[in-house]
Parts: sequence; structure tokens; C-alpha cells
Amino acid sequence: QAQLVESGGGLVQPGGSLRLSCVASGFTLDYYAIGWFRQAPGKEREGISCISSHISGSAGRIEYVDSVKGRFTISRDNAKNTVYLQMNSLKAEDTAVYYCATSEILIDCSTLREDYEYWGQGTQVTVSS
Repeated sequence: QAQLVESGGGLVQPGGSLRLSCVASGFTLDYYAIGWFRQAPGKEREGISCISSHISGSAGRIEYVDSVKGRFTISRDNAKNTVYLQMNSLKAEDTAVYYCATSEILIDCSTLREDYEYWGQGTQVTVSS
């Protein structure tokens, strides 16, 4: 059974940085696409970034939604079976619960919620002065 555990959230001032971690167990993370999502209060869960599997025809492909492009960076550490989301220049509108997700059948990068079946429990990010 695939399991994902996020960590690294917290309270940060506008302009600050946080690095979220998504640790996988029960599977080798590098064989599957990983997505990062977030859900703000009263809003739908949205995909913000993803990274393709190394076995994908587009191995290593990364995507970001426009709202985080240039500020967030997704990366993998295969030795630690972990995906990171480095978040810089944080804004109040980045406040949300952040989730990582994967699927047994997804190897290509996707920011569509319906493409994922395994989700972490989420980590709260609050950007406030």
C-alpha cells in the first residue's frame, strides 16, 4: 500500500520561504509521477506542480501553475524516496493545506486531481504577518 507523508508546513511571513517534503513508503517514488496540490479554505483543491517519472517518455518533466511559477520549485531525492516543494517569496494567497499525491498508473506529470489516487494527510502553510 502506497503511503505519502507531507511535512514542513508552518507559519511564515510574506516574502518568506518554506520547504515541504513528501516522503513515500511502500513504493519507489521515482517510478511514478508526483503532484503537489493545495486547498485553501472554501476553495477547491488545485494542482500547483508535478514531476514525471524517470520511466516516462518525458522523464523529469516538471510543470507549475502560473500562480506559483518562478517562486516554487519541485525536486526529487531518490535516495530518500522524497519529493520536495521549495516555496519562496510566499504570499498571503499561498495560505492553504498542501498535499502530495501519486498513482500506480500515472507516470506523466499531471496537475489534475482526478489523475491521482494516493494522497498524503496534508500540511498547513500559513502566510501572515
